[in-house]
Parts: sequence; structure tokens; C-alpha cells
Amino acid sequence: MCDYLDQKESVRSFYHNFPNIDGFRNQIAEKSKSFSPKNRQVLYNCLQEQTKGLQLSELSREHLSLLKESNTYTVTTGHQLNLFTGPLYFLYKIVSTINLARELKAKFPKNNFVPVYWMATEDHDFEEICFFNYKGSKVQWNKEVQGAVGRTSTEGLDQVLKKIESLFGHNKNSTTLKQLFKDAYLNHITLTEATRYLANELFSEYGLLIIDGDDPGLKTLFIPYVKEELTQQSSFREVSKTNEVLGASYPIQVNPREINLFYLDKELRERILFEEGIYKINNTDLKFTKQEILDLLEVSPEKFSPNVLMRPLFQEVILPNLCYIGGGGEMAYWMQLKNFFDRVSVPFPILLLRNSVLLISNKQRQKLAALKISEKEIFQKHKELINKKVREISDLDIDFSEQRNQLNDMFRELKSLSDKTDKSFSGAVLAQEKKQLNGLDHLEKRLLKAQKRKFKEIVFRINSIQEQLFPKQSLQERQANFSEYYEIYGEELIPLLINALRPLRLEFDIITPAS
Repeated sequence: MCDYLDQKESVRSFYHNFPNIDGFRNQIAEKSKSFSPKNRQVLYNCLQEQTKGLQLSELSREHLSLLKESNTYTVTTGHQLNLFTGPLYFLYKIVSTINLARELKAKFPKNNFVPVYWMATEDHDFEEICFFNYKGSKVQWNKEVQGAVGRTSTEGLDQVLKKIESLFGHNKNSTTLKQLFKDAYLNHITLTEATRYLANELFSEYGLLIIDGDDPGLKTLFIPYVKEELTQQSSFREVSKTNEVLGASYPIQVNPREINLFYLDKELRERILFEEGIYKINNTDLKFTKQEILDLLEVSPEKFSPNVLMRPLFQEVILPNLCYIGGGGEMAYWMQLKNFFDRVSVPFPILLLRNSVLLISNKQRQKLAALKISEKEIFQKHKELINKKVREISDLDIDFSEQRNQLNDMFRELKSLSDKTDKSFSGAVLAQEKKQLNGLDHLEKRLLKAQKRKFKEIVFRINSIQEQLFPKQSLQERQANFSEYYEIYGEELIPLLINALRPLRLEFDIITPAS
């Protein structure tokens, strides 16, 4: 990702247009030639059906209608159906998407730009999404689930609500959160419906559209690409070739399978295998000849589910999309797909790294200031930060660099002398040098340890503030849930992010909400 953001030549062949204004200008021109009126109408019809019964804002209704226009494009992010949004960066993904659509409208006023959240309804990794963290406590939904998670019944979430009611506070914002959870998860039948409601409640006023790819109408648009995948295995060949080149310099995120599709049915999502001329559904007795599986595709395209490598193509086929916004891991596996997109003649979207944020309260800033810890320093590894600060406040010089230099000078002279004698003396000099330097390191560590005991109160305060800002020594956005901050800032939280984040700046934001 660092090489991508720096536009280094080593990654240039793995993406198309870069996320800047010139890149978007080129992407608009390219997408305008490839997205058909038929696809627009199907997309509009399906989204209109999906949003029935949902209280869309006036702006969301306008965006939905604009999808029928040839000069309308989407900006998309995707995310799993994590319980109560899961980690905090769920908000940052969507805010990045909303703000990019706004920025593009300002730069290209003759066109329309619609922010889209793609729900990963066909995913089957329930263990990854069945919990969220709240102030160090894990709020978990215990349930046995098979098949696509979006189709999972919300039955049993009343027990999770009881857990929330015991953990959350009792102020107005806490009451709002409890009601939001109840309305989303207890008043809707499936996890897809609950997540759609929740995301709409949080972001509808900004015109966000929410899409569920598990839709027979949308799957009809994908039939030609599924057929090619079944018969030609194009993704396997193209991604494998890319991985050979990419893997020489970077870790590979995803390895392709011969067929990158699942068979989807009630409580079933299993890999499609091709063995000895027969298509088999893994872990079942289902088998199809080539003609049988192609006939099934024509009449029931909803039974074919893209895996992690085919889902991006599905998205770009059914949306007039310009840009996908995601995290570093997502960007990395998208970069494995550029040649595959070229092979099937679908424009490869611009890839934009989502905004990352550290929320620091005024009180936390005051603590950092008292400890003389800068914004950059707070990102240091825990041990490094403690050692640095103890050295700074100690009235003793804990840095033995000068003594090391003196030892190095002394042994340099001894080595010169050893060159004039035999090898045994030279070996003794080297051994003694290593022993003396190791001893100096040991003394420095002991002195540092003693000073840590002396300043244990300050060490404790540093530990405390860093744990608050980086729970479990991880980024705040990957551990905390939005509820912790909504309890404090309430309905001001999302407008705060909307006003602060600028996706094309490609920077890590540190935000202090007004308290």
C-alpha cells in the first residue's frame, strides 16, 4: 500500500487509473462507454425492490432515481454484515465513500455520483461477524449458522440485546443505541434486512444506497461471466499469472481456485468443483454435466455465488462504478485482478484506500500534553515509547552510546595490534570486544529498568493512555465499536466524520471531537 500511494513503478501494472482528479476523468470516460442502459434499468428495478419498506431520505430517493441516467456513476465500498457494524472502521469506509461522491460532484458537475455500500450477504464466515467489542467486553451472538450469512434468521438476538442493556450506559445517547439495535435486529427477519436498516438509519440523510448482491435480478446480468468461469476458468489462469509477478515482491492475499464460484441454496454455500468432466458441489452429492449446470445457470442464476476473487467482477458488472474504497488487505487482493478484468473486457475500477482515524478526546489530549507525548509518538510501539519517555525525564544519562564509542575506539587499536601478532590473539580481542559490548548493553538495560521503577507512576500513565487509544496494542478503528463514541457524542459523531475526512488526501486523520 505504501508503494501504491507513492505510485511506485513496482506496482504500476497492477492497477489502472490512480485516485486523483485526472484518474477519475479517465475512468468516467471509460465507464460511460461500457455500462449499458439495460444494466441501469435492471439495477434500478432491483434496488427499488430491495428498498421497499425502508424509510429512505429524500437524497437517497433522488440518488436511486438518478441511477437510470447515463451520466450517473457510483462510488462503492463493501463490508461484512458485522453485528452492530462491528469495528469502528465500518463508519470510515462509508464516510469515505459519501465524501468522495461529493468531491467528484464538485469537480465534475455535469455528472452525478452516488455512494453505495455493498453488503457481503453471500459470505459464510459467521464467526468473523457475530460479535463486536464494547469497552473491552465482547458482545457475541451465539448461533449455529450454515450457508450465506445474509439469509440467517435474527432469532436469538433478543439475548444480545439483554447483554447490551446491561453494558451500555443510561444517558440519552445510550438509550438511542439500545433502541437502534432493537429496531434493526429484533424487528427484521434476516441479517440482511437488519443490516440494511441499520446502515440506512445511520447514513440515509447523506444519500447512501445499500445493495444486496444476493438478488436473482442482479445475478441475471452476471450470467455470461459465470458461464465463462465455469467453462474457461479464466480467473484461475489470469490471477495465477499475476500472482507469479506480484509474489516476487509482495505477499499474495488470495490464491485462486480452478472455479471461483460457490453453489448457493438454503443453508448451503459450497464450492463448485470440476472433476473428470463433471461439476460437483463440495461436501454434497450434487453433480451436474456441463449442459445441466449451464441450463441451471440460465434459469436460476441466484444459485451461483462469486467468491472473494469473483465478487469484485460481479460488482463492476452490475454497477456504473468508478471506484472501490477499502482497507489495505482489500486493495491488495484487488490488485491481483487487473489482468483478469482486462481478459473479460470490464473496466478495472480506481482503488482508493479508505480513511483511517484516531479519535482523541480533549481529556486524552490533555493527558498526552502533560506527558509530553506528541501525536507521532503515540503511534510508537509500546516498549519503544516507554523507553523513550523514561530516558527523557530521567536525571541520569541512560544512553551509553558514548561509552560504546570509547570501547569501539579502544578495540580498534587492539585489532590493529592483533594484525601484527598471531590469529589466536586476534580471536581473543574479538571475543573480549563482544563481551564488553554485551556487558554495556546489559548495564544500560538494568539502569533503564531501575529508572522505570523510579518513575512507575508516569509509566503507568503512559500505559493507560496508550491502551485507551490503541486497545490491545492495535489500531482503535480495528477494535472499538462505534457505540462507545456514540454514547459520548451522539448524533454529532457521523457529521463530525463527514466534515473531517477527505478521502483523496490519502492521510491518517487524528480527530478531537468537541466535548
